[in-house]
Amino acid sequence: MYAVIKTGGKQLKVEVGQEIYVEKLDVEENETYTFNEVLLVGGKELKVGTPLVEGASVVCKVLKQGRAKKIIVFKYKPKKNYKKKQGHRQAYTKLIVESINA
Repeated sequence: MYAVIKTGGKQLKVEVGQEIYVEKLDVEENETYTFNEVLLVGGKELKVGTPLVEGASVVCKVLKQGRAKKIIVFKYKPKKNYKKKQGHRQAYTKLIVESINA
């Protein structure tokens, strides 16, 4: 069984037991988080929402809160002596999918 959920402006296909990384959620570690915005539930029978599937949810357990590796943002304009170097680390939440309720 699988589901497509919406979180952080993105859509993710998830299955039970899968570890996923999503945009930072305001939840402590070892707590459960329920996604109620389920767009599709698949398995033996396919349920497609318009736009959401009624009564469907995905329950996940929070494994850790973290920040991704640093990326360098470098802006440059030739012949104008303009250079700007910035670093960015995106915050994320690591989850494990425990159950899909449809």
